[in-house]
Amino acid sequence: MLSRLMSGSSRSLERDFSCTVRLLDDSEYSCTLQRDAKGQYLFDLLCHHLNLLEKDYFGIRFVDPDKQRHWLEFTKSVVKQMRSQPPFTMCFRVKFYPTDPAALKEEITRYLVFLQIKRDLYHGRLLCKTSDAALLAAYILQAEIGDYDPGKHPEGYSSKFQFFPKHSEKLERKIAEIHKIELSGQTPAMSELNFLRKAQTLETYGVDPHPCKDVSGNAAFLAFTPFGFVVLQGNKRVHFIKWNEVTKMKFEGKTFYLYVSQKEEKKIVLTYFAPTPEACKHLWKCGIENQAFYKLEKSSQVRTVSSSNLFFKGSRFRYSGRVAKEVMESSAKIKRDPPEIHRAGLVPSRSCPSITHGPRLCSVPRTRRRAVHISIMEGLESLRDSAHSTPVRSASHGDAFVAHARSGRAESSERVAVIADEAYSPSDSVLPTPVAEQSLELMLLSRHSNGAPCSIEEEKEPAGGANTPEAEAETRELRALCPGVGGAGGVARAEQAMVCLQNPLRAPPAH
Repeated sequence: MLSRLMSGSSRSLERDFSCTVRLLDDSEYSCTLQRDAKGQYLFDLLCHHLNLLEKDYFGIRFVDPDKQRHWLEFTKSVVKQMRSQPPFTMCFRVKFYPTDPAALKEEITRYLVFLQIKRDLYHGRLLCKTSDAALLAAYILQAEIGDYDPGKHPEGYSSKFQFFPKHSEKLERKIAEIHKIELSGQTPAMSELNFLRKAQTLETYGVDPHPCKDVSGNAAFLAFTPFGFVVLQGNKRVHFIKWNEVTKMKFEGKTFYLYVSQKEEKKIVLTYFAPTPEACKHLWKCGIENQAFYKLEKSSQVRTVSSSNLFFKGSRFRYSGRVAKEVMESSAKIKRDPPEIHRAGLVPSRSCPSITHGPRLCSVPRTRRRAVHISIMEGLESLRDSAHSTPVRSASHGDAFVAHARSGRAESSERVAVIADEAYSPSDSVLPTPVAEQSLELMLLSRHSNGAPCSIEEEKEPAGGANTPEAEAETRELRALCPGVGGAGGVARAEQAMVCLQNPLRAPPAH
């Protein structure tokens, strides 16, 4: 009898598990959930904790033991999605970047998006030209320490903040100059709003990069943004496909296919190779969700999608949330007193140390510091003597960013654009925080990329049946990017089927 009671008590304890979620300000939210709790329940707890109503832009990210990132699916059990034992650690992040973040209804939502984009800036996801970088950093400085005060802010005060992985003295002086002269009087909310307006105009706004290789073996970063699908190589955006031009996405093993229908009934297929089958599946699922969110008029139009030509074969996936248009309509109906915002200024941060007051890189671990010095945004150090440095405009930037500039980029038919003075290499973006040492291999790989163009083929169904991601039994480390893509035979078959379009503008080697 006693043993029966003990076993029953043991089973009861096993029904609960602990979970910790890292928030955007690097604080943590811990809770205990029942074993059958679904992702939606945990997400609702977080949003209630944050007093957040415009919650559809956000999600919960976790990393499995093989260092593969995933978004928590809200319709499924939390425990069943994990490949490790509790307690679980996850991150609350922006999943769908607002098309116009300045138009968000509530200040609390804008503040959370501001924190996310500030992280993007630090980790190299939001890479931009020097003048833009200085202005964005100055907005952060104004939001966190307020107006310049010579009694509190001695010479070189901006050097004590870490906005990017690496700074140059020239850039720091430019940041301080803008902060002193142009932003005086702006409240934290106003500075954050202007920061969002500026960030939204950049080519890398909303980019959550997926490292891949094209058919020629050149490193590239694929991403889905509010405006469409982009491919970044070197310091250029080599492809921009609007969402209404994307007709289908699928994957087979480590190969990702994007089917595109452009003007004059021209149909093409973009083909890329992910480092692992799981990474490719994650890329595909992100693409399906982003297209549904930004393209569809209402969630009732969402359909279950198959990764294969045959519906009963391969992986199937269905986006389960609301779409952007529904979210904006719902936000317009919000009527409540603005919730109080507890800003995280001047609080030490693990992964965004712009809000620390120690020397530069003081909050970056030694192993990570070495990687930072080797690669991430290496060009910022060279800006002292860079001929690409653009002087910051002397006019006030308070309301300088008009809406038509943002919409013009979204409607632009330009496919190739220079995104920054230096090559895009967001190594910190493809691993959890803190960054594992394997990211060094990806950075070194990116430095040897020659920015060759991606591969395009006339639309056709690929011959032969490739193994599904679950059947692939290969290494999941990031060094899988280093060998030849898919083996010699796979490359040979791909080269027979595809035509490499030569880019007239060769990008500098990626770092």
